Amino acid sequence: MVIGSNIEIQYKLFKLLSYSKSQTNKAMKNPFPNKTSLLFFIFLSLTLAAAAQQTKSWTKKSAAKWMKSNEWKNGLTLDVHPSVNEVEFAKQYHKNKAEWDKAFAFMRDQDLSSLKPDKYVIDGDHVYAMITEAPSKTLEQSAWESHRKYIDIQYVIKGQEKIGVVPLAKATVLKPYDESKDFANYTAEGEYYIAKPGTFFLFFPDDVHRPNVKVDGYDVVKKLVIKVRMAE
Repeated sequence: MVIGSNIEIQYKLFKLLSYSKSQTNKAMKNPFPNKTSLLFFIFLSLTLAAAAQQTKSWTKKSAAKWMKSNEWKNGLTLDVHPSVNEVEFAKQYHKNKAEWDKAFAFMRDQDLSSLKPDKYVIDGDHVYAMITEAPSKTLEQSAWESHRKYIDIQYVIKGQEKIGVVPLAKATVLKPYDESKDFANYTAEGEYYIAKPGTFFLFFPDDVHRPNVKVDGYDVVKKLVIKVRMAE
């Protein structure tokens, strides 16, 4: 859930800082006279830290550093594929941390190999998972696609498949975006990667992708796709 616009966040920060200043002046004379004062300062610190992360201007360097810290994993042992847009991941995670944490917790806590093919609600229509177990496709049967409302977390549980990736700017629209399906199709020339257990892929609206392409020797692939609602 996004906590308002940047202007709203800045206004809230101003109000909190103003109140904090008055409380600090009192605290100088009598620091933490009771538990309520102490809890207030703890809450204020956490609120300011969270707001600062939301409004932070991420760079490739800062996003890469944050990703390598692995703080976002919360015990998840899987790795994200190097093709990920690190800046967009950092932005979306900090705007919508609670939802991302739920998605990664599902991947961490569930025995994915034993889950039956189905849809699994994680947090209403904000975060949900789909398990499939089906034959992969020939290159001709597969298609380039992208989404606007949801971010894709794609993870191969059993087997292997190829996934193509190309920036939206380098793709040509074949079938215009359908809002009801959150789906558009393209023609493109992109990079292909092998998706296999241990590593998941992240696809944002600017990431046109071509999943489910057959790898020789792997006829049926069990796969997890988690949809995470985009934060504005």
